[in-house]
Amino acid sequence: MKLTTWLLMVFFLIINTQLFSQDKMNVIIFIADDVSWNDLGCYGNTDVQSPTIDTLAEQGLKFNNFYLTASSCSPSRNSIITGRYPHNTGAAELHTEPPLWMKSFPEILKQNGYYTVQAGKFHMGAYAYRGFDKVFEKREENGSGGEKMWVDAIKERPKNKPFFMWFASYDAHREWGENKFSGTHPPNKITPPFYLVNGENTKEDMGHYYDEIKRFDYSIGEVLKELKNQGEMENTLLIVMADNGRPFPHSKTRVNDRGMKSPFIIYGPKNIVAKNTESNALVSAIDIAPTILDLANVSIEDQFQGVSFKEVLKSPSKSFRKHVFAEHNWHDYEAFERMVRTEDFMYIFNAQPQYPQSGPADAVGSPSYIDLEMKKEAGELTAAQADVFVTPRPSEELFNCKTDTLQLLNIASIPSKKEKLNELRTVLEKWMTETGDYVPEQLTKDWYTREAGYVKTESFEIRGEMPGSKTNAVKNNSKGAF
Repeated sequence: MKLTTWLLMVFFLIINTQLFSQDKMNVIIFIADDVSWNDLGCYGNTDVQSPTIDTLAEQGLKFNNFYLTASSCSPSRNSIITGRYPHNTGAAELHTEPPLWMKSFPEILKQNGYYTVQAGKFHMGAYAYRGFDKVFEKREENGSGGEKMWVDAIKERPKNKPFFMWFASYDAHREWGENKFSGTHPPNKITPPFYLVNGENTKEDMGHYYDEIKRFDYSIGEVLKELKNQGEMENTLLIVMADNGRPFPHSKTRVNDRGMKSPFIIYGPKNIVAKNTESNALVSAIDIAPTILDLANVSIEDQFQGVSFKEVLKSPSKSFRKHVFAEHNWHDYEAFERMVRTEDFMYIFNAQPQYPQSGPADAVGSPSYIDLEMKKEAGELTAAQADVFVTPRPSEELFNCKTDTLQLLNIASIPSKKEKLNELRTVLEKWMTETGDYVPEQLTKDWYTREAGYVKTESFEIRGEMPGSKTNAVKNNSKGAF
């Protein structure tokens, strides 16, 4: 081969590689651990400091009705990364894993020329490792908040490939640890949510929580600086979200807005994502995977139960889903709940109404829970605050989300709402049947007593029947109602 021919081949290879790199949009997902949708400034919280995220929301696209499929860490993350409902991943319960053959959307991006990195909390299972060229999941390398490797990952990436980064913080999961932002939110300047006690324990607890959100926000800002330094800011799709609600009573593990509604902010190239606006479209966490694949011009496989909302990014006023679905399975305590949300209503089915909804074990042991218990003993709880202690609970709940945005008044027993109750019950039952969901005969029991201190029960580390196992739901690709 002549030298000139060889040089031309090398030249065109370099040019083609550069063009490929420039043609493909980069993607970064920043995922907080246990942060509720309304605990950011851009969603109306005046106590917390989240300036970086607030700026992204102001300059990009803020979603007001984005819903997770589970308010529980690993089931939620596995659902996001596979585009499947928790009972269809084979890992509906906390600390369980999907089968090795299951694909994550980063794996598909990787197969299509993307350089992929995971840094921070992993919590998904062995199958998901295949999706990443590099995984940084060790606490010692990620730092207290889980964000230490984020900027380095951007710096050390190969410059001839588009990249996908899954940046997952430990913030703001309990226990509150070492944090250079500690004290940023003085307790005396904090007003707790109305369903918690406005007491010293709770305000101090909330202050630590907000300090961790501040660290998450700061770390995102450091990544943005590096993207700007590299000239990649306007060629990168940025997503800011969380995996479930705040680690407090009334929030984490609940299937209402306090547990399932997540902040969801997207900033990206102006020809793909609208600027300076917001969307009220109903969107589910299972829709993220097909949307990213769609934007990357990669075919969407049958595995994905979600639907691409690419068009909403360009036209935020467009409607999208008519229904979003969510579920709560075992997370420290026995549970089986299902939820369907429409634009105006929310319906909840609870197959275990004999148990209170006190939250996960870390919330039960929290100072905020102690404040609630003290008020309970004194007979001073409001109806909203007392909700975590109520037992038995109703097996069905119906809320008018237009007139009751906080989901405080259960209207399921009101005769005039019977038609709506029947309608949404039917929608939920059909979704369960089509996707292979059902109530197992032997659910996983409580691993801890429902008191502070992680006191183990006789059922500790004994698993019951995984939801969806009898119907082989892990092989069921039905999308259900949309």
